[in-house]
Amino acid sequence: MPLYLDVHHISGGVSIDDVAHAHKQDLQTQGTYDVSYLRYWVDEGQGKIFCLVEAPDAETASTVHREAHGLVADEVYQVTEGA
Repeated sequence: MPLYLDVHHISGGVSIDDVAHAHKQDLQTQGTYDVSYLRYWVDEGQGKIFCLVEAPDAETASTVHREAHGLVADEVYQVTEGA
């Protein structure tokens, strides 16, 4: 399954607790779409969130975010995992 890294830009910053809550909502929604949100990273001060997700395509990954909590990524990149 393709692997994607998405990037969110939240003006004014973001808290790790808020991102953890949104991630839990993704996990509750993802099964409907054959998507698996694997990991996330946060830069609280810069308001940046990075999500690693396996999905059939980028749009389906975005659909999970949209339905789970409404925070759709600003950028989505298909990536290949390296060592």
